[in-house]
Amino acid sequence: MTRMEMEEGGSRGARRRGCTFQKNDFFPEESFKSWGSYGIALRETPWKFKNRVMTRSKDETEVVEMKGRSSNEMKKTLNSWDLIWFGIGAVIGSGIFVITGLEARDAAGPAVVLSYVVSGISALLSVFCYTEFAVEIPVAGGSFAYLRVELGDFVAFIAAGNILLEYVIGGAAISRSWTSYFATLCNHHPDEFRIIIPNVNPDYGHLDPIAVVVLIAIATLAMVSTKASSLFNNIATIVHCLVIVFIIVAGLINANPQNLTPFTPFGVRGVFKASAVLFFAFIGFDAVATMAEETKNPARDIPIGLVGSMTITTLVYCLLSLTLCLVQSYKDIDVDAPFSVAFHAVGWDWAKYIVALGALKGMTTVLLVTIVGESRYLTHISRTHMMPPWFGLVDDKTGTPVNATIAMLTVTSVIAFFTNFRVLSSLLSISTLLIFMLVAVALLVRRYYSSGVTTKANQVKLIVCLVLIFGSSCGVSAYWANSDGIIGYVICVPFWLLGTGGLWLGVPMAKTPKLWGVPLVPWLPALSIFINIFLLGSIDVASYIRFGVWTAFLLVYYAFVGLHASYDAAKELKSASSNTTTNQLDQDLNMLEQGVQSQNISTT
Repeated sequence: MTRMEMEEGGSRGARRRGCTFQKNDFFPEESFKSWGSYGIALRETPWKFKNRVMTRSKDETEVVEMKGRSSNEMKKTLNSWDLIWFGIGAVIGSGIFVITGLEARDAAGPAVVLSYVVSGISALLSVFCYTEFAVEIPVAGGSFAYLRVELGDFVAFIAAGNILLEYVIGGAAISRSWTSYFATLCNHHPDEFRIIIPNVNPDYGHLDPIAVVVLIAIATLAMVSTKASSLFNNIATIVHCLVIVFIIVAGLINANPQNLTPFTPFGVRGVFKASAVLFFAFIGFDAVATMAEETKNPARDIPIGLVGSMTITTLVYCLLSLTLCLVQSYKDIDVDAPFSVAFHAVGWDWAKYIVALGALKGMTTVLLVTIVGESRYLTHISRTHMMPPWFGLVDDKTGTPVNATIAMLTVTSVIAFFTNFRVLSSLLSISTLLIFMLVAVALLVRRYYSSGVTTKANQVKLIVCLVLIFGSSCGVSAYWANSDGIIGYVICVPFWLLGTGGLWLGVPMAKTPKLWGVPLVPWLPALSIFINIFLLGSIDVASYIRFGVWTAFLLVYYAFVGLHASYDAAKELKSASSNTTTNQLDQDLNMLEQGVQSQNISTT
């Protein structure tokens, strides 16, 4: 079956469903045809689960067949400059204007700049891994598609749940911070525009209707056109960059070096604890990876867009956080609107309006890219039927996933309306770090394992090396969280070196990237695994409890819905591919027979 036939076949199947609102649009699979069918499906759960754990998707399946299930193609309108501006717009604003003040005051002090360095290095390592995958598999599914190809459906589903959680919580947190800065711009207290319910936990009792209105307005733009969203993002990001330059220059004019003393009031542990939460500031670049399907030349544009934007972002974060701590003592930093209040404290009242306006523009572009990214993730997840396929349809007029955008907007708005930012940020970091770690593991598997190429002996070596890398990283993380000594590092770090070095010297690469590849493999991906797991050890227990509840919900949904829907969809796809191959073979045989008959007649 040719690539064109696969695309046409997938598109025809999707178009037959249409964009209606019936049961078959959500659960068209055989397992959900009747209660009897569902009962049979549940009895087959163990066998289906084994099949989904062991099954791997293929690059061409994600790039061609999955796209064909969206009814229409997304429009290829983006270039490298669009991706750079999207990357900067997606990231700068979510952290520096939202969470820097909180972590500087309560966790790291002026050393928050070092926390940003650690988070930035970890994020840059993850960017390298994402870039190779995005170039090789340029689809809207991002890390979900990459994990499906390398680690299988089940791991991809767990990651998918956390990807969606990451975007929903990120959008909710940023939209609430948007309200805080808007209140500052209007000369009000950051919490004054919220509806406060008495005798209710403040983590859930400060209602934020403005956040909901902002989300709806930005989602509307995202649904209209990706190119229009890109143009708006470019203009807003340019204005935002000018404001950042103003903040740095004005801050240095009002700098007091004494505010940097003591530099590490909470010690080294505080630096890494803040770094784990500040990883929140770097989410967004993975949303750029989901735009690969809409990029004109992925092989050229994605590396420039992703790596370029992340490098610029890390530098800007370090400069801004240092400026904040120079202007005001870390003890006096306001957690809701740190930069605006800092300028007010030094007598530059007029400057706080420029800062607030810049922050609003920054958070607006972050929200735009967040909504664009989360809808593309849900679209590709729905193409596999792990989520109802109705969410995977692409509108024929706008070329955007309208259904997925509305669904994600609804969930994000509900959470933004009720939930305090402090509750959201730590849980968000767990999901983000977990996904980035899994993508790094997937890259190592992609490079060192290929079915039919890698020998059994090399498979065993690969597994042993990955266990050493993963286990030693977990050991360092656990020791860091529970001890101030060094013995744990002396034991675990050599095992990490042994696992990475063993992979480097003892296992031959089974696959090399065709267009763009991560340098220094396996060292950079292994280091990404180590740093992400290490930072996970700095997150509080309460966040892990919330994360455990969310994971339990994902497992229940998968066992009763996602497993059966995705299994049936994969079975149907395999059957369709076999029939198409058989038909093509019959056509080839008929043509051959006709040729032989013509030759016999000619000879006669």
